[in-house]
Amino acid sequence: MITRHDVQAAERRTRGFVRRTPTFHATETLSFKLEFLQHTGTFKARGAFNRQLAAREHGELDAGIGIVVASGGNAGIANAYAARELGVPATVFVPETAPAVKVALLHSLGATVVQTGREYVEAFEAATAFAAERGALFCHAYDQPEIAAGAGVLAEELLADDPSIETILVAVGGGGLLAGVLAAVAGRAHVVAVEPERAPTLHAALAAGTPVNVEVGGVAADSLGARRVGEIGFAAASAAGGTGLSSVLVSDPDIVAARTALWSDYRIPSEYGAAAAAAALASGAYRPRSGERIAVIVCGANTDPGSLVGG
Repeated sequence: MITRHDVQAAERRTRGFVRRTPTFHATETLSFKLEFLQHTGTFKARGAFNRQLAAREHGELDAGIGIVVASGGNAGIANAYAARELGVPATVFVPETAPAVKVALLHSLGATVVQTGREYVEAFEAATAFAAERGALFCHAYDQPEIAAGAGVLAEELLADDPSIETILVAVGGGGLLAGVLAAVAGRAHVVAVEPERAPTLHAALAAGTPVNVEVGGVAADSLGARRVGEIGFAAASAAGGTGLSSVLVSDPDIVAARTALWSDYRIPSEYGAAAAAAALASGAYRPRSGERIAVIVCGANTDPGSLVGG
């Protein structure tokens, strides 16, 4: 399981490669961590750089062969960007259902894009086979220590900006961001893990006591569509327990409404997966106590801008 030490090491390693994104104070008790302003439009760039830089330090990154990643889109974009900046090739496997805007961005970053299967799991199997055959560095979308620790740096920034924040709401897909956030803020803030009702990987795992496969679908499936929560995310959630972590579910209509409100009320662009965290507040899935200081991580905005008005 990763620790705050791992997150702090990731901060030092990735300094100069990633942006320190701002915290926007919407009200006296509500803040937004604007991680959509990160390179490539999502928090994923943090873990991508941490994974690739750490591998280069340890002699595990072959500059001629490069990296490979399986992704619904965002992790592939982040790793392709990091690879380009570090001067190594990138091969990205994505499902056939990946949004066209994300596939186009992958191509623009110089990645070799392979579309296969209908779900992330099929792209994952193809990517792991490619890594074994070619010797490429495998960069997991969420379930690697360096990936999760890199993501956790945003929570270090958040509490440095405002140490009075008591609760952090974070959208969960495979659990890498959740694991990083929990490691960074352990003992300093409560974390609320928010998932779509139609992709409840962590919620189901906590109920079963172990990661389990779930059926996934819905508006946020392109970014929160992992069929099974990662081992690192599950371990972090289990260790946090009820005192450090709450797990809630939100509906597709609530996610759509929250995404529309983020744009109409604050001009914050968000993809559906990133709007899930805000949906927990708007829908009442998470009800803060009076005066509770809340931060919502807006973790990505790789979406069609024309769809922001009216959901």
